[in-house]
Amino acid sequence: MPIETTPIRSLKARVLVVDDDASTREVFAELLQRWGYDVEQTGDGHDALKITAERHPDVIISDLVMPKLDGLALTRALREESPDTPVIIITGKGTIDAAVEAVREGVFDFVEKPLDPARLKVILQRALEKRQTEHEMQVLRRRLGQVDAGVGLVGQSPAMRKAMDLVEKVAPSKASVVITGQSGTGKEMIARAIHQLSPRREKPFIAINCSAIPAGLMESEMFGHERGAFTGADQRRLGAWELADGGTLFLDEVGEIPIELQAKFLRVVEEERLRRLGGKSEISVDVRVISATNRDLKEEIKGGRFREDLYFRLNVFHIPLAPLKERRDDIPLLVQHFIDRFGREGGKKLAGLTPQAMKVLSEYAWPGNIRELRNSLERAVILCGSAAIDIEHLPAEMAVGGGESAYLKLPFGLPLREVEKEYILSSLGRMQNNKARTAQALGISEKTLYNKLYRYSGKGPRPKDYDEEEGEDQPPEAKATGAA
Repeated sequence: MPIETTPIRSLKARVLVVDDDASTREVFAELLQRWGYDVEQTGDGHDALKITAERHPDVIISDLVMPKLDGLALTRALREESPDTPVIIITGKGTIDAAVEAVREGVFDFVEKPLDPARLKVILQRALEKRQTEHEMQVLRRRLGQVDAGVGLVGQSPAMRKAMDLVEKVAPSKASVVITGQSGTGKEMIARAIHQLSPRREKPFIAINCSAIPAGLMESEMFGHERGAFTGADQRRLGAWELADGGTLFLDEVGEIPIELQAKFLRVVEEERLRRLGGKSEISVDVRVISATNRDLKEEIKGGRFREDLYFRLNVFHIPLAPLKERRDDIPLLVQHFIDRFGREGGKKLAGLTPQAMKVLSEYAWPGNIRELRNSLERAVILCGSAAIDIEHLPAEMAVGGGESAYLKLPFGLPLREVEKEYILSSLGRMQNNKARTAQALGISEKTLYNKLYRYSGKGPRPKDYDEEEGEDQPPEAKATGAA
């Protein structure tokens, strides 16, 4: 077997080789050392668990078939003890099917005997990159003051790194911040991150969705009211601004604030004093304001719906968030995060995600952004039991290539049957001609799909094959002969 000598990493990564055959261990150890790795060896799976707990290797290469504790059992044990450590399985020709099954159980990848050094090198590089990415994510979360990364704070894409860099820079100050981005991009989570990194982290974080408050109640909700201020005000009530005193007030959909109230908002922001509705005296408040919007506030100003002076007072610092379709590198990380989270919450040990399902998620346009991804994976975790999440567990519109790319443009006046034909054929193409998945995505039986495709081929109807779903489409002569 040829031995490659080019080191692939400048810093020595730690690799643990587990194989009950001493000669195989030596071959791997020599190859890995020549590549610049720091290598440890053991012939026992139980000993491998002990070494992992004590010395934390970066990658483990293990034989699949071993006495006592085989490679698959070792992987399952490591999922409990060291879930971040990638495991690469060594397999012979007779155990390839078992190795593929092991990948579904959480193994990173497998290499076959006789060893192909080039393939091993690539797999090791990918495993170490995955390990490094997960480490960087953990460091990022610690820097963010243990902010819940439930939405929007998971990712290593350039857009996400830039946003988090801005968060870290602005957090220590009291400057007002405007966060912009499409709905579902994680604007509130960015606001919470700013709060957690600020000197106000021990004080309240009050989030208000301005679009959810009726215009007639906005002033009371924001600034509070005194008893008797209006009909039904039977007691004093503090508004959001007072509740956030010393902390942070997050105004989501700030563009929805009625124009007639914006002058009062501006005064409170500038003077840090407010008067409750029906009150006679002013109250001092110390509040940092973070706003968010999916609107273009400059266009709102041009349309006379937003005050320019309030805009400049709120927009001292701007953080734009990219839509998920522009952060596709983050999708696998977000997917794993949500699967882990919902599996943990539901008490499930999931087998991960099939490559086909990941392909669908990676190519989908995500019009609902991270919120849509989160909801889709929560649903998938519920549906899949303990198996791997597959296409069948995802919403049907994703399975046929949903999102912006899923829109089918047809001319007006096209007969309904032609519309159906174009839609079915387009769906079939997006499912790589997989008829079973296409039928499932369309909500029809495979038999119905085959019947329709047969007709589209120009060979005419197949009366004997019609089922109940297509009864109304049968030609008169088919009905006359009693075709079902």
